[in-house]
Amino acid sequence: PLAGRVYGRRWLVLLLFSLLGFAQGLVWNTWGPIQNSARLAFGFSGWDIALLVFWGPIGFAPCFFFMWLMDKKGLRVTVLLTSSLMVLGAGLRCVPVSDLEIRKKLIHGGQLLNGLAGPTVMNAAPFLSTTWFSPDERATATAIASLLNYLGAAGAFLVGPLVVPSPNGTSHLLLVLQSNTEHIKDRIEAVLYAEFGMVSLIFSAALAYFPSRPPFPPSVAAASQRLSYRRSFCRLLSNFRFLMIALAYAIPLGVFSGWSGVLDLILTPVHVSQVDAGWIGFWSIVGGCVVGIAMARFADFIRGMLKFILLLLLSGATLASTWFTLTCLTNVTHLPLTTATLYTSCILLGIFLNSSVPIFFELFVETVYPVPEGITCGVVTFLSNVFMGVLLFFLTFYHTEFSWFNWCLPGSCLLSLLLILCFRESYDRLYLDVVVSV
Repeated sequence: PLAGRVYGRRWLVLLLFSLLGFAQGLVWNTWGPIQNSARLAFGFSGWDIALLVFWGPIGFAPCFFFMWLMDKKGLRVTVLLTSSLMVLGAGLRCVPVSDLEIRKKLIHGGQLLNGLAGPTVMNAAPFLSTTWFSPDERATATAIASLLNYLGAAGAFLVGPLVVPSPNGTSHLLLVLQSNTEHIKDRIEAVLYAEFGMVSLIFSAALAYFPSRPPFPPSVAAASQRLSYRRSFCRLLSNFRFLMIALAYAIPLGVFSGWSGVLDLILTPVHVSQVDAGWIGFWSIVGGCVVGIAMARFADFIRGMLKFILLLLLSGATLASTWFTLTCLTNVTHLPLTTATLYTSCILLGIFLNSSVPIFFELFVETVYPVPEGITCGVVTFLSNVFMGVLLFFLTFYHTEFSWFNWCLPGSCLLSLLLILCFRESYDRLYLDVVVSV
């Protein structure tokens, strides 16, 4: 094999893809942090709020089509199709219709189209890092490309409550209430227009420049032959070790994604304001992104430590989620329910779980190589969204009491920890790059 070659433009490709993931996460999480204001301005019910978040996992229904497209046509075609769906979805939410019922349907349609972009922005990170980056940069590139989607969801926790005021429930004057409702609606529409402009700008940049692959591959693994689409699925479904870590990833991350998407709804019964809930969600995801990139950089320097890193992260997630759940049960545990304890437990939970995503992705690819990266990560994120969808499906019926939802967090983290403990790691792709290239 020839020596690999890396190009400076790889950082531009990574930036464009990461911004696309950021925008998709921002649009997906628009409504959860401002659910009280959206109820007043657009007449949303609790079922509507849960369904708006639910469109994210529903968008993973054609996940296998996007995996096939990325495997056969490359990154450019897949990214352009994905970004065009996002532009159309963000535009539908901005259509100025006076009839609230029609407007709600357009908003739901826009959220569905944005959800259809999820398979690409969440699955393609390892494929991009292998295609463009050298072996000692792959984990870092995977972390940046995959975690920016979560950072976009965190941005919604920050932007929504700061731009959109909370509903004023203290006034009984009809005129003042109507004026307050119109003001809230105007601020929400300003957020929708801003998000549409950002998505359109990213689509224009990707249309102008986003190549599928570099002229020469950066490593032996990037240049090697992959299994076919059909053989890849046979290999994945017959690999017991892969199924173990796929469940270890899908269950806690699916539960946590659904939980964070309706965090404001969960914290309202314990008298946490919309702004405080937004800040809790924001810092939990930002902390996870920072620690995740740091852990990935550590994994690039000291190879062969992915299982050990996951054990540490999942142990911390189990403890943090148990602390949060017990804190919410003040009548039973008598633990202090303060803003400080909620902030600390939620932020620690977000740090431990979100930072495990790129480490999981790298371990998936190493375990089942030479299965294409997009297919491998597509299967596990599809499973994650299945668990998220099932959880949110039950939430649409049981949205008056949330203790059952909170208990799902420590249970899923503990199950994942046990699966990783029993997992036997291997590094087939790394072996090819290090040994064969030498």
